[in-house]
Amino acid sequence: MANQWLQNKKIVIIGGTHGLGLSAAKACIGEGAKVMAVGRDINDSELSATAYSKTAWLMKGDARSESLAKEAIEKCAQHFGGFDGIYHVAGGSGRKFGDGPLHAMSLEGWQQTLDLNLTSLMFSNRAAIQFFLDHQQPGVILNMGSVLGYSPSPKYFSTHAYAACKAAVIGFSKSIAAYYAANNIRVNVIAPGLIKTPMSGRASGDEAILEFIHSKQPLDGGRIGFPEDSDGAAVFLLSDLARFVTGQVIAVDGGWTVSEGQY
Repeated sequence: MANQWLQNKKIVIIGGTHGLGLSAAKACIGEGAKVMAVGRDINDSELSATAYSKTAWLMKGDARSESLAKEAIEKCAQHFGGFDGIYHVAGGSGRKFGDGPLHAMSLEGWQQTLDLNLTSLMFSNRAAIQFFLDHQQPGVILNMGSVLGYSPSPKYFSTHAYAACKAAVIGFSKSIAAYYAANNIRVNVIAPGLIKTPMSGRASGDEAILEFIHSKQPLDGGRIGFPEDSDGAAVFLLSDLARFVTGQVIAVDGGWTVSEGQY
Protein backbone atom coordinates (compact mmCIF):
# COMPACT_ATOMS: atom_id res chain seq x y z
CA MET A 1 0.00 0.00 0.00
CA ALA A 2 1.26 3.47 -0.88
CA ASN A 3 2.08 5.80 1.97
CA GLN A 4 -0.98 7.61 3.23
CA TRP A 5 -0.78 11.36 3.75
CA LEU A 6 -2.20 11.28 7.27
CA GLN A 7 -0.92 7.94 8.48
CA ASN A 8 -1.28 7.70 12.29
CA LYS A 9 -2.43 11.31 12.62
CA LYS A 10 -5.09 12.04 15.22
CA ILE A 11 -7.43 14.78 14.06
CA VAL A 12 -10.35 16.55 15.72
CA ILE A 13 -12.95 18.00 13.35
CA ILE A 14 -15.36 20.48 14.93
CA GLY A 15 -18.48 20.23 12.80
CA GLY A 16 -17.33 16.89 11.44
CA THR A 17 -20.55 14.89 11.41
CA HIS A 18 -22.28 16.43 8.38
CA GLY A 19 -21.59 18.43 5.22
CA LEU A 20 -18.07 19.72 4.57
CA GLY A 21 -16.81 18.39 7.89
CA LEU A 22 -18.14 14.88 7.30
CA SER A 23 -16.61 14.78 3.83
CA ALA A 24 -13.27 15.90 5.27
CA ALA A 25 -13.50 13.31 8.06
CA LYS A 26 -13.98 10.48 5.57
CA ALA A 27 -11.12 11.79 3.42
CA CYS A 28 -8.81 12.01 6.43
CA ILE A 29 -9.70 8.46 7.47
CA GLY A 30 -9.03 7.32 3.93
CA GLU A 31 -5.55 8.79 4.24
CA GLY A 32 -4.80 6.92 7.45
CA ALA A 33 -5.99 9.31 10.17
CA LYS A 34 -8.00 8.63 13.29
CA VAL A 35 -10.76 11.23 13.56
CA MET A 36 -12.74 12.63 16.48
CA ALA A 37 -15.81 14.16 14.80
CA VAL A 38 -17.81 16.64 16.85
CA GLY A 39 -21.32 17.79 15.94
CA ARG A 40 -24.71 18.73 17.31
CA ASP A 41 -26.45 15.74 15.72
CA ILE A 42 -24.41 12.56 15.56
CA ASN A 43 -27.08 9.88 15.43
CA ASP A 44 -27.59 9.91 11.67
CA SER A 45 -24.01 10.68 10.67
CA GLU A 46 -22.39 8.29 8.22
CA LEU A 47 -19.48 8.00 10.65
CA SER A 48 -21.71 6.08 13.07
CA ALA A 49 -21.53 3.09 10.70
CA THR A 50 -19.67 -0.02 11.86
CA ALA A 51 -17.11 0.46 9.10
CA TYR A 52 -15.76 3.50 10.91
CA SER A 53 -15.75 2.00 14.43
CA LYS A 54 -11.94 1.83 14.68
CA THR A 55 -11.11 5.04 12.88
CA ALA A 56 -13.78 7.53 13.93
CA TRP A 57 -15.22 8.52 17.26
CA LEU A 58 -18.24 10.80 17.47
CA MET A 59 -18.92 13.36 20.15
CA LYS A 60 -22.09 15.38 20.49
CA GLY A 61 -21.86 19.05 21.30
CA ASP A 62 -22.35 22.65 20.21
CA ALA A 63 -19.22 24.47 19.02
CA ARG A 64 -20.43 27.60 20.80
CA SER A 65 -19.76 25.92 24.14
CA GLU A 66 -16.44 27.16 25.52
CA SER A 67 -15.44 23.78 26.97
CA LEU A 68 -16.38 21.59 23.99
CA ALA A 69 -13.16 21.69 21.97
CA LYS A 70 -10.95 21.19 25.02
CA GLU A 71 -12.99 18.15 25.99
CA ALA A 72 -12.89 16.76 22.44
CA ILE A 73 -9.11 17.17 22.22
CA GLU A 74 -8.60 15.46 25.58
CA LYS A 75 -10.86 12.57 24.56
CA CYS A 76 -9.05 12.27 21.22
CA ALA A 77 -5.71 12.04 23.02
CA GLN A 78 -7.06 9.43 25.42
CA HIS A 79 -8.95 7.35 22.87
CA PHE A 80 -6.47 7.42 19.99
CA GLY A 81 -3.24 7.98 21.90
CA GLY A 82 -2.51 11.51 20.75
CA PHE A 83 -3.67 14.71 19.12
CA ASP A 84 -2.03 16.22 16.04
CA GLY A 85 -4.44 18.72 14.54
CA ILE A 86 -7.83 20.36 14.55
CA TYR A 87 -10.05 21.36 11.66
CA HIS A 88 -12.76 23.86 12.59
CA VAL A 89 -15.62 23.59 10.10
CA ALA A 90 -18.58 24.45 12.34
CA GLY A 91 -20.47 27.62 11.51
CA GLY A 92 -23.29 28.74 9.30
CA SER A 93 -25.61 31.44 8.12
CA GLY A 94 -27.08 33.87 10.62
CA ARG A 95 -29.87 34.86 8.25
CA LYS A 96 -32.56 33.26 10.41
CA PHE A 97 -31.35 35.30 13.39
CA GLY A 98 -31.45 38.61 11.53
CA ASP A 99 -28.19 38.80 9.57
CA GLY A 100 -28.45 40.57 6.24
CA PRO A 101 -27.63 43.96 4.69
CA LEU A 102 -26.34 46.33 7.35
CA HIS A 103 -29.32 48.72 7.24
CA ALA A 104 -31.67 45.84 8.04
CA MET A 105 -29.46 43.78 10.34
CA SER A 106 -30.64 43.16 13.91
CA LEU A 107 -28.33 43.16 16.90
CA GLU A 108 -29.33 39.55 17.54
CA GLY A 109 -28.42 38.67 13.96
CA TRP A 110 -24.99 40.25 14.41
CA GLN A 111 -24.25 38.63 17.77
CA GLN A 112 -25.59 35.19 16.93
CA THR A 113 -23.63 35.10 13.68
CA LEU A 114 -20.41 36.08 15.45
CA ASP A 115 -20.93 33.48 18.16
CA LEU A 116 -21.61 30.76 15.60
CA ASN A 117 -18.79 31.53 13.18
CA LEU A 118 -16.07 33.37 15.08
CA THR A 119 -16.28 32.88 18.84
CA SER A 120 -16.71 29.12 18.41
CA LEU A 121 -13.60 29.05 16.21
CA MET A 122 -11.62 31.00 18.81
CA PHE A 123 -12.61 28.41 21.41
CA SER A 124 -11.37 25.49 19.30
CA ASN A 125 -8.15 27.21 18.20
CA ARG A 126 -7.32 28.24 21.76
CA ALA A 127 -7.87 24.72 23.05
CA ALA A 128 -5.59 23.28 20.36
CA ILE A 129 -2.86 25.85 21.01
CA GLN A 130 -3.00 25.18 24.74
CA PHE A 131 -2.65 21.42 24.17
CA PHE A 132 0.30 21.82 21.80
CA LEU A 133 2.10 24.18 24.19
CA ASP A 134 1.38 22.09 27.27
CA HIS A 135 2.75 18.99 25.56
CA GLN A 136 5.61 20.86 23.84
CA GLN A 137 4.70 19.38 20.49
CA PRO A 138 4.12 20.67 16.97
CA GLY A 139 0.59 20.77 15.61
CA VAL A 140 -1.71 22.05 12.93
CA ILE A 141 -4.88 24.14 12.93
CA LEU A 142 -7.09 24.43 9.87
CA ASN A 143 -9.97 26.90 9.83
CA MET A 144 -12.99 27.21 7.56
CA GLY A 145 -13.31 30.61 5.91
CA SER A 146 -15.29 31.72 2.88
CA VAL A 147 -14.70 33.70 -0.29
CA LEU A 148 -17.31 36.11 1.08
CA GLY A 149 -14.71 37.21 3.61
CA TYR A 150 -12.80 39.04 0.86
CA SER A 151 -14.76 38.71 -2.39
CA PRO A 152 -18.33 39.97 -1.85
CA SER A 153 -21.35 39.23 -3.99
CA PRO A 154 -23.85 41.97 -3.15
CA LYS A 155 -26.87 40.88 -5.16
CA TYR A 156 -27.24 37.32 -3.95
CA PHE A 157 -25.09 36.93 -0.82
CA SER A 158 -25.55 40.02 1.34
CA THR A 159 -25.20 38.76 4.91
CA HIS A 160 -22.79 41.33 6.28
CA ALA A 161 -22.22 39.80 9.71
CA TYR A 162 -21.28 36.49 8.08
CA ALA A 163 -18.86 38.26 5.74
CA ALA A 164 -17.32 40.07 8.70
CA CYS A 165 -16.82 36.77 10.51
CA LYS A 166 -15.14 35.11 7.58
CA ALA A 167 -12.85 38.10 7.05
CA ALA A 168 -12.00 37.94 10.75
CA VAL A 169 -11.19 34.22 10.46
CA ILE A 170 -8.46 35.14 7.99
CA GLY A 171 -6.98 37.90 10.14
CA PHE A 172 -7.20 35.80 13.29
CA SER A 173 -5.59 32.78 11.62
CA LYS A 174 -2.73 34.78 10.12
CA SER A 175 -2.08 36.49 13.45
CA ILE A 176 -1.83 33.28 15.44
CA ALA A 177 0.13 31.61 12.62
CA ALA A 178 2.74 34.34 13.00
CA TYR A 179 2.80 34.20 16.79
CA TYR A 180 3.14 30.41 17.11
CA ALA A 181 5.33 29.64 14.09
CA ALA A 182 8.39 29.40 16.34
CA ASN A 183 6.55 26.63 18.22
CA ASN A 184 6.14 24.74 14.94
CA ILE A 185 2.37 25.18 15.08
CA ARG A 186 0.86 25.79 11.65
CA VAL A 187 -2.42 27.64 11.05
CA ASN A 188 -4.13 27.87 7.65
CA VAL A 189 -7.55 28.63 6.16
CA ILE A 190 -9.68 27.05 3.45
CA ALA A 191 -12.02 29.55 1.78
CA PRO A 192 -14.70 27.78 -0.28
CA GLY A 193 -17.05 29.31 -2.78
CA LEU A 194 -20.67 28.19 -2.94
CA ILE A 195 -20.77 24.55 -1.86
CA LYS A 196 -23.80 22.26 -1.81
CA THR A 197 -24.57 21.83 1.89
CA PRO A 198 -27.69 22.28 4.03
CA MET A 199 -26.61 25.90 4.58
CA SER A 200 -26.69 26.60 0.83
CA GLY A 201 -30.21 25.23 0.32
CA ARG A 202 -31.65 28.68 -0.43
CA ALA A 203 -29.06 29.40 -3.10
CA SER A 204 -29.01 25.96 -4.69
CA GLY A 205 -32.77 26.10 -5.22
CA ASP A 206 -32.75 29.51 -6.90
CA GLU A 207 -32.47 29.42 -10.70
CA ALA A 208 -31.15 33.00 -10.90
CA ILE A 209 -28.36 32.18 -8.46
CA LEU A 210 -27.52 28.98 -10.31
CA GLU A 211 -27.21 30.98 -13.53
CA PHE A 212 -24.94 33.45 -11.75
CA ILE A 213 -22.80 30.62 -10.37
CA HIS A 214 -22.47 29.14 -13.85
CA SER A 215 -20.15 32.02 -14.76
CA LYS A 216 -18.96 32.97 -11.25
CA GLN A 217 -17.61 29.46 -10.56
CA PRO A 218 -16.80 28.40 -14.13
CA LEU A 219 -14.62 25.36 -13.38
CA ASP A 220 -16.00 21.95 -14.30
CA GLY A 221 -18.82 23.34 -16.39
CA GLY A 222 -19.84 26.10 -13.98
CA ARG A 223 -21.47 24.57 -10.93
CA ILE A 224 -21.99 24.67 -7.20
CA GLY A 225 -19.16 22.91 -5.44
CA PHE A 226 -19.46 19.57 -3.68
CA PRO A 227 -18.15 19.00 -0.15
CA GLU A 228 -15.52 16.62 -1.45
CA ASP A 229 -14.06 19.37 -3.66
CA SER A 230 -12.32 20.78 -0.58
CA ASP A 231 -11.09 17.46 0.78
CA GLY A 232 -7.78 17.49 -1.10
CA ALA A 233 -6.83 20.87 0.29
CA ALA A 234 -7.84 19.84 3.82
CA VAL A 235 -5.84 16.61 3.72
CA PHE A 236 -2.79 18.40 2.33
CA LEU A 237 -2.86 21.21 4.89
CA LEU A 238 -3.36 18.81 7.80
CA SER A 239 -0.49 16.61 6.62
CA ASP A 240 3.26 16.81 6.97
CA LEU A 241 3.49 17.54 3.25
CA ALA A 242 2.43 21.07 4.25
CA ARG A 243 5.04 21.23 7.03
CA PHE A 244 6.43 24.51 5.61
CA VAL A 245 3.03 26.14 4.99
CA THR A 246 1.42 28.47 7.51
CA GLY A 247 -0.69 31.62 7.53
CA GLN A 248 -2.14 30.86 4.11
CA VAL A 249 -5.66 31.09 2.67
CA ILE A 250 -6.46 28.46 0.05
CA ALA A 251 -9.50 29.31 -2.05
CA VAL A 252 -11.50 26.27 -3.18
CA ASP A 253 -14.02 28.25 -5.15
CA GLY A 254 -14.32 26.99 -8.71
CA GLY A 255 -12.90 30.28 -9.97
CA TRP A 256 -15.13 32.63 -7.92
CA THR A 257 -12.37 35.07 -7.00
CA VAL A 258 -11.03 35.38 -10.55
CA SER A 259 -14.37 35.52 -12.37
CA GLU A 260 -16.68 38.43 -12.97
CA GLY A 261 -20.00 36.63 -12.83
CA GLN A 262 -23.15 38.13 -14.30
CA TYR A 263 -26.59 39.28 -13.29
